[in-house]
Amino acid sequence: MKRIGILTSGGDCQGLNAAIRAVAKSIYREEKDVEIYGIENGYYGLINGIAKKMKPEDFSGILTLGGTILGTSRQPFKFMRDAQNNVDKIADMKETYRKMKLDCLIILGGNGTHKTANLLSQEGLNVVTLPKTIDNDLWGTDMTFGFQSACDIATNVIDCIHTTATSHGRVFIVEVMGHKVGWLNLYAGIAGGADVILLPEIPYSIKNISAVLKEREKQGKRFSIIAAAEGAISKKEAKMSKKELAEARAAESYPSVAYKIAHDLEEASGSEIRVTVPGHFQRGGSPCAFDRVLCTRFGAKAAELVKQEKYGFMVALRQNEIVSVPLSEVAGKLKYVPTDCNEIAAAREIGISFGD
Repeated sequence: MKRIGILTSGGDCQGLNAAIRAVAKSIYREEKDVEIYGIENGYYGLINGIAKKMKPEDFSGILTLGGTILGTSRQPFKFMRDAQNNVDKIADMKETYRKMKLDCLIILGGNGTHKTANLLSQEGLNVVTLPKTIDNDLWGTDMTFGFQSACDIATNVIDCIHTTATSHGRVFIVEVMGHKVGWLNLYAGIAGGADVILLPEIPYSIKNISAVLKEREKQGKRFSIIAAAEGAISKKEAKMSKKELAEARAAESYPSVAYKIAHDLEEASGSEIRVTVPGHFQRGGSPCAFDRVLCTRFGAKAAELVKQEKYGFMVALRQNEIVSVPLSEVAGKLKYVPTDCNEIAAAREIGISFGD
């Protein structure tokens, strides 16, 4: 009897259930004597031994379902072990793994999740992971599931803003998710026809953005759309330490970065600025067709690794092939947007500004 645990950790996104479904269906097909245990609420469930035995029918009808049937939570990696306060969540997870008599653990998650997964692997647990995050910032894979679905939503927001911006002749800032990495905003900004795209990787200048708005006015264009990642920073802020930046923003008390940009830009340009923040709306709803297919491919590959007892790997998409990548190569690395990438070059070529 093979006993397999599966959990989803970190922020939710579209495609988690589609991936869970693919893993389970493939395992049931490949393994004649197997039990799958759903570990509830991510690593919290593994720490506290909260799990349930799943049945094949539990994985039916969830391909199009948003969220995760297993629940999820955030358990920051930096708090996994704290010798000073006698905290060792890794030891607790290992104990649960042993008590449940698991043969392996399948983990769906993003960057923080993979750091913990790699540590569990190094501690001797049999681990296979799947890459999920709407940010597409996980090292080792060309694409994470959830990204394309979120991109479609963010693009639709920008599309809808275009009509009201055109009608009223206003400047709109649409704040897209992405604290450290700007893939989602880059793709949504290009797809939605934004005039200015602000990324965490490219510090902006209010003066330069203002110049873009004024040039559009001279050309008789009554509106402008700015797609701003929630982690966008100015050139001045880019020179600050993390502590200095946190203190500076706390002192200003803007709800989010888009409101700060709007305030500064109104002063510099005299334009009337409106802000739209779709927020967690971008993480919700059904996965798009692309993600459903990608999740199915990822899940089937994860089941293959389990059958081969090839542990300590993340499944990944590389040049449209599904491969396995060592967790040690993935953990703790972010896939930033290269400032000289083809997408940015193409955007600049058609006149999109990055505020630099």
